[in-house]
Amino acid sequence: MTLQLFGHPFSSYSWKALIALYENDTPFDFRVLGPDQPENSAEFARRWPVRKFPLLVDGDTVVMESSAIVEYLQLHHPGPVQLIPHEPDTAFEVRKFDRIFDHSVMDAAQPVVNDALKPPERRDPEDVAQAKERTARIYPWLDAHLAGREWAVGDGFTLADIAAAPSLFYADWIEPIPESLGNLRAYRARLLARPSVSRCVEDARPFRAWFPPGAPDRD
Repeated sequence: MTLQLFGHPFSSYSWKALIALYENDTPFDFRVLGPDQPENSAEFARRWPVRKFPLLVDGDTVVMESSAIVEYLQLHHPGPVQLIPHEPDTAFEVRKFDRIFDHSVMDAAQPVVNDALKPPERRDPEDVAQAKERTARIYPWLDAHLAGREWAVGDGFTLADIAAAPSLFYADWIEPIPESLGNLRAYRARLLARPSVSRCVEDARPFRAWFPPGAPDRD
């Protein structure tokens, strides 16, 4: 039975699952969630009442949360690209950076998006400023870590980079990475040039008008 992925092309966390699937050419059916696909939304809600995507369905197995989906694919649908190394210490570093990119980059910037969705009278400039400051604070640390590295952990493309791709793509739209942080800027460019990531960028392009703070005219 073909894998089914419920998500949306513009969703950062859907990207994580999509990149993992694309990296190893894993066959799957992308069940896009939106008003034009009510049958997908109904099936998604039946499978997962929390209604938080992405969601992977493999026969009778349902896997929630993007990082868990990548772990599941590594275990049950492995391919030539080893997204989580077998060596325990390296695997630990990969999982650590997965959480850093999700929580200290993507989630740190999310309040800016949330605020832009509010009616003008309910917006909070202080919350936005604090979110941008939190996002900017992690950039120099990541830049230092990436000195002399092609990828976030070890020698190959891993779950850490899968998390980095959507995180840095959208965070840089909210709080641009300073030109002085050349390592981080070059790393983001390498991520966006990777075929699996580039495919996500292109598939999401029609939805850029949905980005509440306004999408920049680049990338």
